[in-house]
Amino acid sequence: MSNEKPVPVTHHRFRKIDGLNIFYREAGSRDNPCVLLLHGFPTSSHMFRNLIPALADSYHVVAPDYPGYGQSDMPDRKAFTYSFDRYAEIVDKLLSELDIKRYAMYVMDYGAPVGWRLALKHPEQVTGLIIQNGNAYDEGLKEFWDPIKKYWAERTDENAKPLLKLFTLETTKFQYTDGVDDVTRVSPDNWVHDQALLDRPGNSDIQLDMMYDYRTNLPLYPKVQEYLRKHQPPSIIVWGERDFIFPADGAHPYKRDLKDLDFHLIPTGHFALEDKADVIVPLIRDFLARRVKK
Repeated sequence: MSNEKPVPVTHHRFRKIDGLNIFYREAGSRDNPCVLLLHGFPTSSHMFRNLIPALADSYHVVAPDYPGYGQSDMPDRKAFTYSFDRYAEIVDKLLSELDIKRYAMYVMDYGAPVGWRLALKHPEQVTGLIIQNGNAYDEGLKEFWDPIKKYWAERTDENAKPLLKLFTLETTKFQYTDGVDDVTRVSPDNWVHDQALLDRPGNSDIQLDMMYDYRTNLPLYPKVQEYLRKHQPPSIIVWGERDFIFPADGAHPYKRDLKDLDFHLIPTGHFALEDKADVIVPLIRDFLARRVKK
């Protein structure tokens, strides 16, 4: 009889939340501590497809898609407010539907402001933080953000026009390959998958809504920093240090507020899991085993 552990199975599910079909990936026993995976732009829970089975032997793993991303519904902008507040509400309600009351969070890119809202609302529910290129400090918004800040200051078609290139195949591929030493480690399925969803009619307007709403995250930064100082959630940073969008300038300030922080800069770019999972997954598993309890 084989002594090998069974390979964890990932389930692909939907829940109706506020009238919307919200897609999520789920794996692992509900008897184990929960790890919530919050994706970034322009992708979905697809970005965690390799991490989920790497954790599911010891953890209950849940990874949702926000409305307008991945397999979740993409409601009309006239009927649904695309914002980080709304996304946090949707994820919060999904967790409630799944009866998940305690969880560690993996926050990346757009997943950070979604996760920060959850942490500010339910600090007692967060058992730990895995922070991968997810910003909470003004120092983390460098030159990439200059045209977006111009759009924040004056929301016009003229200021929106330069942002449309962010939704093109060229930029999507750039996000996966920039800063990567060996691009053969990155599956081209990533940008093909993401671009197909970005190219849906009406999705560019949704992305512009989210880019504009990102301005609401900056006033939250002092509150997030206060949360970190007060609650001291067990935390690990696994940050792609060559990321042009969220550079390592945004990683170092966490040291000011977190007294006991596992800090790792990884020699790669924005989507660090794509080519450095062999480095990052052992760091995450070691961190969770030592620092995070149910």
